[in-house]
Amino acid sequence: MHHPYPAPVQSQRPPLSPPRRPPVRIRLPRHPLTLMLIGIGAALVLMVSLAVALALGALLLFSSGRILPGVSVAGVPVGGMQVDEAAAALGGALQAITVRDGERLWQVPAGQLGLTFDAYASAEAAARYGRDEGSALEAIFGPANVTPAFSFDPNMAYQGVEALAHVVDLPARNATFRLENGQPTPVAAEEGRVLHVPDTVARLAALPGELADGVFDLTMNPTYPSVTDASALVGQVAALLASPLTINAYNPVTDAALPLSIPPEMWGGWLTTEDSSDGVRLSLDAVALGDFLNARNAELGGAQYLKVDEAVSEVQRAIRANTPTAAVRVYNQPTQYTVRPGDTLGTISWAVGVQMYRIERANPGLNMNALSPGQTITIPSKDDLLPLPATPGKRIVVSISEQRMWVYDNGQVKWDWPASTGIADSPTMPGVFQVISHDDTAYAGNWNLYMPYFMSIYEAVPGFYNGIHGFPWRNGSQILWENALGRRVTYGCILVSTRNAELLYAWAEDGVVTEIRP
Repeated sequence: MHHPYPAPVQSQRPPLSPPRRPPVRIRLPRHPLTLMLIGIGAALVLMVSLAVALALGALLLFSSGRILPGVSVAGVPVGGMQVDEAAAALGGALQAITVRDGERLWQVPAGQLGLTFDAYASAEAAARYGRDEGSALEAIFGPANVTPAFSFDPNMAYQGVEALAHVVDLPARNATFRLENGQPTPVAAEEGRVLHVPDTVARLAALPGELADGVFDLTMNPTYPSVTDASALVGQVAALLASPLTINAYNPVTDAALPLSIPPEMWGGWLTTEDSSDGVRLSLDAVALGDFLNARNAELGGAQYLKVDEAVSEVQRAIRANTPTAAVRVYNQPTQYTVRPGDTLGTISWAVGVQMYRIERANPGLNMNALSPGQTITIPSKDDLLPLPATPGKRIVVSISEQRMWVYDNGQVKWDWPASTGIADSPTMPGVFQVISHDDTAYAGNWNLYMPYFMSIYEAVPGFYNGIHGFPWRNGSQILWENALGRRVTYGCILVSTRNAELLYAWAEDGVVTEIRP
């Protein structure tokens, strides 16, 4: 069925929107002066607000009674504390003072520097700072360093600073050497610094301000090395290290040598230097050398030993004299003797070569007149019979059985002479002794004898010495025993001709070992 009207045609234009309102615009003043005035006003408001806040804060700080926050006493912060709290803190902190030399610092008891601090008075001074005295801004914002209250004792300070000098002094170092791959290389000299005691004490006495930061600067003076060129020392070391270090250990009692040879690569590491009035001289490290000698003592087994300190000194003396060879003495321990049937104190004394009175002293409380077989007694060290340093290379040997004397110089017989020893009633004692003294004419009152070129060698009994001498005389002219050499004719001494006695007297200084054989 057809409609009588055609269908309506839809329009192609979009529908109309509601009308828009124009945007609202705020119109600001555009004049520059106006803008500047607005900014200034805002800043003023901010500053006033800040000032009010600061004023209120400061009012609170100042009215609180606490120490203002930026305050320290001698470098100890006490800000914000009540006076009592600050006094307690300072009482512990001010017991020691930091002293300084450049970057070097030490803590020293305040009393050693003559200072006695008053912690409470120091805390009160801190509380006043920024209120009654000093800068309030520094007290609030810091740093505000307050000098502590103290008293000063100049005598105690002087003594304490002198003691401190031993700690802080830095001696100048002379030019020296070090070993690199076994070869000596020079080491440059260095300046030193020493404490000036009087000036330091004077500044301690005027301390206000010096300790405000808690540190006291010492007055130090420079010192300068006396040797600035090590080339001579390096040459000396090189020459020494061309040889081993030889230690000739010698036992004068047994006449035995125990040489020790230390290679340069070992003993070179012990070389040191020490200052002397002549500049720098070589020495050896005492600890390293002592350790080496202690090890040698262990090898000796105990009956013989080295006195390590004495041996170290002898070797050091040789190195200072620029020689790698030293002579040291070997010592002997006391021994034990087991009594045999028929033994008496006299026979034991003769057998061991030690005087009877010495054996008695070594065994206090022991009845030497009632010895029994199997009993053990102590024989003192035979070193007691050689009280002087043994003269190296010289030795006198006397034979009682052969009635003869041999004089040795560096192991070779220098003189071979007939001699006479003591008669049976007053015998010469065998043993190892030593020339103790010289007397060109000694007198023996017991026998009214004058003895030319007398050299005492052992104390037969306390206070009475036997020795070596030439033909004696009495009554001014009567010369004895000229025709008796080679027979036992003396009262315990050893007789040689007067001419030989004169030669021996001049040759054998005190210390020459004299061995008397049975």
